Amino acid sequence: MAREVNRLSARRVQTLSEPGRHADGGGLYLVVDKSGAKRWVFLFRFAGTRREMGLGPVNAVPLARARELASEARQQVAGGVDPIAERRAPPEAPPPPKVITFAEVADGYMADREKSWRNPKHRAQWRTTLMVQGKHVWLMPVSAVDTEAVLEVLRPLWHEKSETAKRLRGRLERILDAARVAGHRSGENPARWRGHLEVLLPRPGKLVRGHHAALPFKAVPAFVQMLRARKAPTARALELLILTAARSGEIRGMRWGEIDIAGALWTVPKERMKAKRPHRVPLCPQAIAILSALRPAEPSDDQLVFPNGNGNVLSDMAFAALLKRAEHEDITAHGFRSSFRDWAADETDHPREVIEEALAHLVGSATERAYRRGDALGKRRALMNDWGAYVCAPPKSSPSNKATS
Repeated sequence: MAREVNRLSARRVQTLSEPGRHADGGGLYLVVDKSGAKRWVFLFRFAGTRREMGLGPVNAVPLARARELASEARQQVAGGVDPIAERRAPPEAPPPPKVITFAEVADGYMADREKSWRNPKHRAQWRTTLMVQGKHVWLMPVSAVDTEAVLEVLRPLWHEKSETAKRLRGRLERILDAARVAGHRSGENPARWRGHLEVLLPRPGKLVRGHHAALPFKAVPAFVQMLRARKAPTARALELLILTAARSGEIRGMRWGEIDIAGALWTVPKERMKAKRPHRVPLCPQAIAILSALRPAEPSDDQLVFPNGNGNVLSDMAFAALLKRAEHEDITAHGFRSSFRDWAADETDHPREVIEEALAHLVGSATERAYRRGDALGKRRALMNDWGAYVCAPPKSSPSNKATS
């Protein structure tokens, strides 16, 4: 016959005054001392020995809780565990918190923003500056990166490579801000400039960019004649860059699927445009002649117009190397956009807005652009045809090819 349990009631526990043990069942007893104090005990047998385990005074442990404690102890005994010894054992230390490194936060930050950054080169620059120039903090716990550590990174670059140092400081600040918001560090950002690093470091020198070195527009026809005497595909690419006033990356990434020779139109996808919007480029007859001569019989849409020797996109140094071989190291491919703009402004009556649109610049305020749906393609075609006729005409004289900046 099963032993009776839960014999006591809450009222009975409060009113009992007779000294001794009063069974509730299942090994749980209310003990009333001669002084009138009341306490709970659990009696059990373990390894052949009768044991008594205190569960606390009645005024701190009510009947329901005493039954829970007794039940837990019974389960331990049934499982071969001495509940008294188990209670005396020191609690198991919690595992140490995971140390989050600067590198882990930086990797997460860059992965989250990878698609919003313009190109792979930009992503590579972020990783390079943080891993190489910032190697002192790269593997540090992000919570341990302090002002001294930031200065250790920045000081070697601050005077010799001030532009790199400024970019690196800004990237350190962003990563450390992200770590604070994520709960991995606290306190002020040690890479913050205003009110912090500005009192420890001199203001970095400004990078003097100036304008991209460019030929005077009057020297461009002679330059194009020189290009035409060269057989290299890079020379054709640079000639087409001049005729379209395009940027280097737009020409180097040009694919046959973007070109409509019959419609004399090149549509550059937004992914390759600085302003992140598609750009239609009217092709002058001279540009069409170059593309017609290069076009394979059945090109695929994604086939590059100007691949390198391995079939990949030309390096961003390809035009610089060509200019060096042609003894024009003092100019840049990008500078021909300045030559085009100067010619259009000084030698033609084409409106400024049309000239800026031809250069794929944003014209007017955001509100004005919202109401202007067209891209002045017809007017730009007339402009580019005039430019093509100008630069491809035999030069009347031999103007100086010295670069201006």
